[in-house]
Amino acid sequence: MEKNVGGIDRIGRFVLAATLLLLGYRNRDRTLGTLAFVAGSDILATAVIQRCPVNALLGIDTCGANQ
Repeated sequence: MEKNVGGIDRIGRFVLAATLLLLGYRNRDRTLGTLAFVAGSDILATAVIQRCPVNALLGIDTCGANQ
């Protein structure tokens, strides 16, 4: 698998993931909080492994040529 997440996209995913994880943790007794936590976990995983299946499906590569 080739990397397809990098640069500003990766930083944005880390920020969004942290926000969703915090929101999910604070509202863990609600369904919306649980969904936010799961979504944040998924976005964090894509940022860490630098591979996003949706990006691959759409042909998007934000990693750059030199990485």
